[in-house]
Amino acid sequence: MDATVITYLVYIIISIGLIIWVGRTLFNNGRVFLLQVFDEAEIADSVNKLLLVGFYLINVGYMVYNLKIFKSIESTRASIETLSMKIGMIILILGVMHFFNIFVLFRLKKNSKVGNELSID
Repeated sequence: MDATVITYLVYIIISIGLIIWVGRTLFNNGRVFLLQVFDEAEIADSVNKLLLVGFYLINVGYMVYNLKIFKSIESTRASIETLSMKIGMIILILGVMHFFNIFVLFRLKKNSKVGNELSID
């Protein structure tokens, strides 16, 4: 097997492992935030599952889209450099998505509190 194919396989294995680990972590710990936004546990759990599916679709889709390596890998150094760039991009996207989701959840929570305060008066 040549170095390019090995690099592809390592990229796929590491990326999928990272995506699953981050997805599960966010799913397990995100319920607390969703329960604060949505008053009903059933709705919070449903939204949590939908967020997980969307998370997997976006990240696996990007990983597959980004799979193409533009040149042949001729050395271990080139393999490591290519993997670091590609996996680094996956990690950055995971981080950006995480902070975006947290931002949206806090905005929803803030808006729901404002709505509740307005309806009480």
